[in-house]
Amino acid sequence: MTHTDYFKGKKITVMGLGLLGRGVGDAAYIAAAGASEVIVTDLKSEDELADSVEQLKKYTNITFVLGEHRKADFENKDMILVAAGVPTDSEFLKHASAADVPLKQSAALFAELSQAPIIGVTGTRGKTTVTQMIHHTLSLATGEPILLGGNIRGVSNLQLLNEVTEDSLCVMELDSWQLQGFGWAGISPQIAVFTNFMKDHMNYYGGDMDAYFLDKANIFKNQEGTGVLVTTPEVFEYAKGKNLTLQQEVVLADSSALPEDCLLAMPGEHNRLNAALAYEALKAISLSDDMIFDGFASFGGVEGRLQYLKEIDGVKIYNDNNATTPNATIAGINAVQNGKNVILIAGGAYKEVDPKPLVDPIATHVKQTILLPGTGTDMLLKHVPDALVVESLEQAIEEARLIAENGDVILFSPAFASFGAYVNEYERNDEFVDVVSKI
Repeated sequence: MTHTDYFKGKKITVMGLGLLGRGVGDAAYIAAAGASEVIVTDLKSEDELADSVEQLKKYTNITFVLGEHRKADFENKDMILVAAGVPTDSEFLKHASAADVPLKQSAALFAELSQAPIIGVTGTRGKTTVTQMIHHTLSLATGEPILLGGNIRGVSNLQLLNEVTEDSLCVMELDSWQLQGFGWAGISPQIAVFTNFMKDHMNYYGGDMDAYFLDKANIFKNQEGTGVLVTTPEVFEYAKGKNLTLQQEVVLADSSALPEDCLLAMPGEHNRLNAALAYEALKAISLSDDMIFDGFASFGGVEGRLQYLKEIDGVKIYNDNNATTPNATIAGINAVQNGKNVILIAGGAYKEVDPKPLVDPIATHVKQTILLPGTGTDMLLKHVPDALVVESLEQAIEEARLIAENGDVILFSPAFASFGAYVNEYERNDEFVDVVSKI
């Protein structure tokens, strides 16, 4: 059976269309592959999803149910394709399960259908950098197309099936929600990298760190004896405390695992740990040190992850948009500081993660804190009362430039989520990059 044959004649509900392109691509692939009936349902209205809906209108086998979900669309189906981030206690998912309708997610379904070896990367922080570093190094070393999927902006995991060959290797960034799908399927990537485990997404998990960890643990929980888990001693100890059976090879790494003669283009001690994890994963597939070091030396980092944008009048500007927790912002501050020379632009929506750890790094290294509005900002202001609150990123950058002097750093590292003010974190990222590009 080919990838497309799998969907022929099936009745499928796609739960969650979204605006990032992944849901659109998945629905388009299923429709083009000959599904007899595709229900696309989302709680957002047709007006909110206009761009996404427009791309799918040419498929006559797609029916849209927008602004609501209906239980009838979750029964008598061959599967429900569930978007990442749908609460697992959703009454509609429970209804599907009670009706014996399988629940699938696109990243795990790609893994099932492609049968390609997968290097999967998860963790609270660093997973994007490690994923992209592995992909960049493999691409450079082999000279062959290496597939890149999972939590990648605009990439539909099902459309990625079109690129699969018998020699394919895929690197996947996998967040906790996408790993729920691996748990449903009872599978794990052949090589799993688990970067770290910190408090995050507590608004989704109701403050339950164990529930958050167990979703992430699906990256290694179903590995076979030939599998490899690369992680840190801290994550390994946490896993042992959950009585998880580990039969695969376990490789523990910290920044000291990276040879001193390995040069990185990215600043920060946390990036040496990221590189150490990538190094161990690449060694597990028999890349030589020379191949790995060449890849690392030419890897400049990832958009929105401590991304160097430009220097103006002796002031460097960094985009750390994807630092959406206090710990991530602390790492960003520590990476770029040289004394008390950081003008920090932060703020946004609270994710049930205490912002107090930010107070000491701000006091030590931040010349001025500039905050965007949000529920997280309101909490941080209690501890950093001299912060300047502005209404927009453009105003924040203007204020930062007025304050900054030669040798200072302007660091955009929000520490909080983007929801409320932006459609998603990518919109916030693009706005910051665009404003800086015009200076």
